[in-house]
Amino acid sequence: MTGGHDGATKIDASLLRTAFILVLGTFMASLDGTIVTVGVDTLAEEFGAPVTRIHWVTTAYLLAVVAAVPASGWLSDRFGGRRTWLAAVAVFVAGSALCALAWSVPSLVAARVLQGLGGGLLPPTGQALLARVAGPHRTGRLISVVGVVPLLSPVLGPLAGGSVLAVADWRWLFLVNLPVGLAALLLARRHVPAPPPTARGVPFDVRGAVLMSPGLALLMFGLTMYGDRASASALAAVLAGLAMLAGFVVHGLRTSGVPLIDPRMFTRPPLGAAALALLMLGAAVFGTMFLLPLYLQSGDGLSAFQTGLLLTPQGIGAVAGSLLVQRIINGTPPRRLVLTGLALVVLGTAPFTQLADDPPYAVIAGALLVRGLGAAMISAPVMNLVYSRIDSAHLARASGALNLLNTVGGTVGTAAVAVILNSRLDARGTDVPSAYADTFWWVLAFGLLATIAAARLPGTPPAAHLPQGKR
Repeated sequence: MTGGHDGATKIDASLLRTAFILVLGTFMASLDGTIVTVGVDTLAEEFGAPVTRIHWVTTAYLLAVVAAVPASGWLSDRFGGRRTWLAAVAVFVAGSALCALAWSVPSLVAARVLQGLGGGLLPPTGQALLARVAGPHRTGRLISVVGVVPLLSPVLGPLAGGSVLAVADWRWLFLVNLPVGLAALLLARRHVPAPPPTARGVPFDVRGAVLMSPGLALLMFGLTMYGDRASASALAAVLAGLAMLAGFVVHGLRTSGVPLIDPRMFTRPPLGAAALALLMLGAAVFGTMFLLPLYLQSGDGLSAFQTGLLLTPQGIGAVAGSLLVQRIINGTPPRRLVLTGLALVVLGTAPFTQLADDPPYAVIAGALLVRGLGAAMISAPVMNLVYSRIDSAHLARASGALNLLNTVGGTVGTAAVAVILNSRLDARGTDVPSAYADTFWWVLAFGLLATIAAARLPGTPPAAHLPQGKR
């Protein structure tokens, strides 16, 4: 390693400060998707509404996030990454304040939609902005730290939510976002650079937006409904969503302008293989984080806070994995890192297929530690691979595409395992642990599909593809 390489890859205090500030936004958005789930029963009691109606508080947020992500690339290109990120934080904070002031279920759901629109923009715009500021030679080391945040949110969400409700009322589930968001706004205005917009004159893809965002929302809505209970309306929503997305793909291939997300992008190596790996990873990771807490609370009778404590080893593994990846990401082939990570995820999932034998909590904790370590070795190398090889002018749209696929993968995976779990519960009757064990075999299959995609990733380290002067 040459001295020039050391200088090119050195991460100074100002860059670390920028990364920390941008991580605050991603942390808020990721955590808010899970922290509120702990308060569903409390909200149902507060508003005198059935739990099935209160679930719209979480579903509305998810649908808004999915609808917002596709526009993140155009907004960053048109108005600049920092300005878009600041606006997203402001919208998220405003939505959080309105959630805390809600007086009814409809007002809370409406506020959650506003909050989700801001939250959906934060991860992709933050990642793209960080990649532009860092440059291709330092992106990998920073993304390995930023990428651990979504892995921590399913762990910290129940802990944070349970802790808040233990000492305060439900409104503080949302008020906790205000000091974090305001601090992020003040710090970003002072310390985060503002790269100029890259496509100020590119018109907004109205037809694409009409097809894609509502299509994704319909698909997610239908899958969520179908996961709770199979019905004709749920199936109709899924089919309508798929039809609109197919229409978007046709539009994206034929348009002479710039689509919200260019379908042709996925035909160019390495984005196609990277996208499929992230899609399957989202299904495997979030599918497990839906199943396991549900089993521990409904099957073993643990509280949400106790469940969060038992899930903590996954967060510890994710932090350890990110620190390891941060040191070796530029000099290690992405394929080797990702396949190793997937092997650890599969290994850590295997014990959950034996829930019928009532494994001790120590085994569950150890499996989660291994899963967290493996998951941290997957997403960061995949994102770094794309960010280090794509032109800076296309960073924002590529970031939006990757985040969208990860979100869709997680949602589709969660809905799929919910449907499978319901069918296995019907088949197993009172043997609940066996029904969960059966479902975890499908989660293993998601991991194996991700492995097939990852086998097509490049076998040379990212440093080999940097410009000569930046190595």
